[in-house]
Amino acid sequence: MSRSALYNRQDALERALQLFWQKGFHATSLKDIEQALDMRPGSIYAAFGSKDGLFQEALEYYARLGLTELERVLSHHQTPLSGLAAYIRQLGGIRDKALPSRACMLVKSLLELGAREQSALEKVEVLLSGMETRFIECFQKAQQIGEIDSQLDAVRLGRRLQAEVMGLRAFAQRDVKSSTVHDLAEDMASSIEALRLDHSVKAY
Repeated sequence: MSRSALYNRQDALERALQLFWQKGFHATSLKDIEQALDMRPGSIYAAFGSKDGLFQEALEYYARLGLTELERVLSHHQTPLSGLAAYIRQLGGIRDKALPSRACMLVKSLLELGAREQSALEKVEVLLSGMETRFIECFQKAQQIGEIDSQLDAVRLGRRLQAEVMGLRAFAQRDVKSSTVHDLAEDMASSIEALRLDHSVKAY
């Protein structure tokens, strides 16, 4: 595939992501997709196979961006807990950003999709599991370097963190002040830091 074709596909995915994130799968019509991507129906089907195919690629793209941002934040901190806390604090500013929706696209899709979109629903489950696994790995790493108690359940901690992130973003969708969301994120980040053992640990 040529560089131009790769760029055009990336641009189309970015536009599709914005559209589906804002309107959801069911409310997005083929006409909406044509206008957003500036592509004819034949070109859309040739590139992505179907509306469902385009939607699933947009979901994957969204999840990839989310994981990339998490890794970026983690890489700028010396320990897993510090990185996770910083990531949560960053999410606290979500109302300050111009986004199609403040709620997570994967969660919105999880709640919207039904049996008729089983393939897409399974994709959502896989992508959410990927983020959950990364959170779990961070807590496991924190245990390995002695940052948190080895007796804690890293899987449970990772799942709780994902639930808190999902809840924070859903809450941010409400008509609330940005400072309120910042405060909640700070409370969540502080609860992560409170897991840290008193003794110092080496950087990871």
